[in-house]
Amino acid sequence: MDPCSFVRIIVGNLAVRFPSSSSSSSSSSGPSVSGINPSAPNCYCKIRFKNFPREIVSIPVMFRTESESETRSSSGNVSTVAACFSLSKAQIEASLKKPKWGVLSVEAYSRGNCDGDDGVSGASCGLATAGEKLLGRFEVSLDLKSAETKTCLAHNGWVALPSKKSKSKTGSDPELHVSVRVEPDPRFVFQFDGEPECSPQVFQVQGNTKQAVFTCKFGSRNSNSGDRNLLHSSSMMSESSSTRSCISSLNSEKEQPSKERKGWSITVHDLSGSPVAMASMVTPFVPSPGSNRVTRSSPGAWLILRPDGCTWKPWGRLEAWREVGYSDTLGYRFELFQDGIATAVSASSSISLKNGGSFVIDVTGGTTTTASTPTTSPQGSWDLGSGSSADSRPASRPGSGSGSDFGYLLPQHPSSAAAQNRGFVMSATVEGVGKRSKPEVEVGVTHVTCTEDAAAHVALAAAVDLSLDACRLFSHKLRKELRQQSQLGVV
Repeated sequence: MDPCSFVRIIVGNLAVRFPSSSSSSSSSSGPSVSGINPSAPNCYCKIRFKNFPREIVSIPVMFRTESESETRSSSGNVSTVAACFSLSKAQIEASLKKPKWGVLSVEAYSRGNCDGDDGVSGASCGLATAGEKLLGRFEVSLDLKSAETKTCLAHNGWVALPSKKSKSKTGSDPELHVSVRVEPDPRFVFQFDGEPECSPQVFQVQGNTKQAVFTCKFGSRNSNSGDRNLLHSSSMMSESSSTRSCISSLNSEKEQPSKERKGWSITVHDLSGSPVAMASMVTPFVPSPGSNRVTRSSPGAWLILRPDGCTWKPWGRLEAWREVGYSDTLGYRFELFQDGIATAVSASSSISLKNGGSFVIDVTGGTTTTASTPTTSPQGSWDLGSGSSADSRPASRPGSGSGSDFGYLLPQHPSSAAAQNRGFVMSATVEGVGKRSKPEVEVGVTHVTCTEDAAAHVALAAAVDLSLDACRLFSHKLRKELRQQSQLGVV
């Protein structure tokens, strides 16, 4: 089936520019070397769009003299991608019915220096005081419909931020530099038809159409074989009949919830029954000494594996734990493997154990939120059943060579491998503990070239969902399905 239409709104290249008189009047000694003024105000922006959470980001301050056309930065860091908003097809259509929902707003604020001036904390400090001053607001209407098929540059450049009471000549007011780009970000969408521990089917979703593409098999090993034994075991590619014969002897064993939760695995099969991905718990989830919770210092871990001949090859590693504090949240850290070695951290955040949330891999630089880099056109399709390659999809970099791709501030990654590791990768939405969770998975089309690619992300989503149960307090019992599987020892 074809991928689903998504649109990404990217806001970047934010900066505030003041005329030179602002800097000279704020210090008796005038601007310092290279135009950098230590007494320059802290500036930040509040970015709003529709009903999305407001984004706040600190921005650099620049000064310009009447005789100079170039700008001079008053801070060492340069803002690039500041915020990103993703809209599904349904959200796009809803925005078209109310034009005001398609308006993006950027408000620029300034405030004096505060203790511990460090950019972002300065912005946060400003929110808690009465010292913030609104410099001005910039609004732009977005063409979301056209952005489903092509990249649209809504704005790129400087805009004046005149005060309502200001009647001064042009050039005496501060200016805001902002780039706003709207681009297609097609994604494959998958949905479990049940909890991962119930060995559900997985459907690919396109609008109101669903098509079964995977089946999942949950299992539990009696002993933890560890990373090394798991990776070098070829017998894991198929169900073990000898293990099934041991079920009767294991029925008498009782679960020991106060000790450890170990050996869980979920294997993803294509419709022909061939295993195409696996998530295997390789480090048990055990309570830290003197407590009944899994902690950050001793997290449980999963390996996400892909078939490689007669064995499995590691694709990623997920660590999870229960955060300490008043809020019950699942902390996690996900690493991708390259040549069999875990390299860069692709995701690190938390999910509410009570309400659930989203696990997101979005590999893009930004100060307050990750954002997308250019993606392919949504015209491509992918046949899960055949496992055919998607290399024929047209891959392009919209706006390349122009101001629309933020080229003068964003680092360039010429290699194809690096380009594939940028932008939106995937998201998995899971329910909280005790709720019937049917994870929904979104995967960017640029990260899917075959069936195994999609299956690996589905297996990762299952591991995230199961981690919520694995990180339950050890004073609580697990779900019935997990207790039964632990007793049966099904592989």
